[in-house]
Amino acid sequence: MLYVDIPTQSEITKLFSTRGEALISIYLTTTPETQHIDAARTRLKQLTSDAVAQLEEAGAAKRTIWPIEEQLHDLLDDDDFWRVQANSLALFITPDDLRSYRLPNKLTETVQVSDRFHLKPLLRAVSMPQHAFVLALAEDEVRVIELLGDQPAEEIKVPDMPKSAASVAGTANVNSRSYSGRQGGGEGQKHHLRQYARQVDKALRGLLSGRSEPLIIAATEPMLSIFRSVNSYPHLADSALETSPVRIAPHDLGSDARKIVDETNAAIVKAANALYTTREADGRATTDTADAARAATFGAVDTLLVDMDVVVPGLVDETSGAVTFDDEASAVSYGVIDEIAGRVIAHGGRVLAVRKDDIPQGATLAAILRYAV
Repeated sequence: MLYVDIPTQSEITKLFSTRGEALISIYLTTTPETQHIDAARTRLKQLTSDAVAQLEEAGAAKRTIWPIEEQLHDLLDDDDFWRVQANSLALFITPDDLRSYRLPNKLTETVQVSDRFHLKPLLRAVSMPQHAFVLALAEDEVRVIELLGDQPAEEIKVPDMPKSAASVAGTANVNSRSYSGRQGGGEGQKHHLRQYARQVDKALRGLLSGRSEPLIIAATEPMLSIFRSVNSYPHLADSALETSPVRIAPHDLGSDARKIVDETNAAIVKAANALYTTREADGRATTDTADAARAATFGAVDTLLVDMDVVVPGLVDETSGAVTFDDEASAVSYGVIDEIAGRVIAHGGRVLAVRKDDIPQGATLAAILRYAV
């Protein structure tokens, strides 16, 4: 199973608002295969040295550097922590604490030192999920398949998951015409299938509680509609694999489900681009970084598309939103795009971290405005 810690909206808001003399952001490629995790630990040791060098170059005091270095070394030595990982690891360190998030996306490795955290890559895991679950549901069996980014999908065990509809009903066959109360025949069958679906939904709560990844159903009617009617998970995908999942291998179900994930993400980006085109004609959209910074400061940005891989060093004025660009990143020059994204989120806007090709005009960012600024 892929172990992930997707940050909640409140956690992201808190990270964006954190300020300090020396804040470290590290993104590191990892692997869920424990036998291969030592390479990631070695790389983190190297990135720790890079972060310390940046702090020293910026003139940070030793009493500030030592606690940061100690926390990272403690993490390096924590075998239990490294035993369960995902595809990327995001670390946010201050002299007082260290927060980690195991992410399903494969993110570009980086280490940033500033007075605030570098969070744009983290938004990719929230806005464009690549991790999902498939519920392969049939009358006589139920399985849960996990999509692990671009890795082969795997079946996972879910505690208290029923074996079949008949096992829940306590009968040999839910299609029998025996009566229970006033229900019989087709009506009785749907009653038993609904009981079964409720038990499946109940078992899934332990797995999906607090998560936001899509759940994709693989089933045929009437099981498909019945499960939808009792489902309590808020991120159930609108699209489904409308086929009997019986005897279909996990990797085949995963391949088909991954198409739904990709189509869903593509539809989100396409809709944002279409809205940009509409708003641009009304003067309510821009790809200019300085204009977007000013609009974000005033709470005028509804949706922001940002290039998840680029870093634009510089400063954004707290009051006016005026941008001062720098030639290169340093501990005193944070990411301008990150700051704009943080202000959009603080004012209730949406941020989509995408690839450059998904942004109108191939720009670094694209801001869709609530009103002209």
